[in-house]
Amino acid sequence: MSTGLPMTVPDLSLPARVRIHEVGARDGLQNEKTAVPTDVKAEFVRRLAAAGLTTIEATSFVHPKWVPQLADAEELFPRVRDLPVRLPVLVPNERGLDRALALGAREVAVFASATESFAKANLNRTVDEALAMFAPTVTRAIEAGLKVRGYLSMCFGDPWEGAVPVEQVVRVTKALADMGCDELSLGDTIGVATPGHVQALLTGLNEAGVPTSRIAVHFHDTYGQALSNTLAALRHGVTTVDASAGGLGGCPYAKSATGNLATEDLVWMLDGLGIETGVDLAALTATSVWMAEQLGRPSPSRTVRALSHKE
Repeated sequence: MSTGLPMTVPDLSLPARVRIHEVGARDGLQNEKTAVPTDVKAEFVRRLAAAGLTTIEATSFVHPKWVPQLADAEELFPRVRDLPVRLPVLVPNERGLDRALALGAREVAVFASATESFAKANLNRTVDEALAMFAPTVTRAIEAGLKVRGYLSMCFGDPWEGAVPVEQVVRVTKALADMGCDELSLGDTIGVATPGHVQALLTGLNEAGVPTSRIAVHFHDTYGQALSNTLAALRHGVTTVDASAGGLGGCPYAKSATGNLATEDLVWMLDGLGIETGVDLAALTATSVWMAEQLGRPSPSRTVRALSHKE
């Protein structure tokens, strides 16, 4: 950027490098009211890779009945699998894993809940029933040499149950860790977390034997807290942060949700802190402007709007 902004002022108490787990192509597009053409999705993933993102969640092998926006997973994945980046995919069960393995996927993710209400709404199972369903999927994936990520929803609050006790989240996260998940992504699904809560949960996980090195954070910006919560996680030593290009995505269970933390907003902050990401902010912004044009609406990312001079 020719302006020299943001000015870099390093904080030596923070990690030197952060890996951004880009979820726009999966978590973002699955929330669109209409399906995005496969050609556009493939181009989106390619542009994200060209902008320097090294982990791009490509699609989901959930039954098309439940997520029709990603029904083209078999068509999309072969178009992007040769990119020199990590391309994890979401699998809900062994059938989804079979589909992913058949196409040569090397990384998969399962999606659990910290609360009974969301487990019932999202999976029609109790928390423990869902964990039992995931266990053979995770075991088979590991046996096949795949990396496995465990997503955990509703870690900081639930629209039906309200505040979620830290020990409840720790129990389910520990179960995913013990199952063999390499990485555990803590989801603030309705965007209600605050920095002290983030610190308390990370401390609780450490005390239960889950190292910070296995933890990722996934914040929504419903109440404008996503970046402050991310900074709290970084201060604790977390080095993997989920984000969505252009701020795509949201949660259907949070009516006022403004979506995922925008990757551009995250990169702006990390650039200012002197934290390496490998991401070219200008190229990423151009990608999100292009994607917004495909979707027919402006990007909600403040950084995208500022850098593209579009209100």
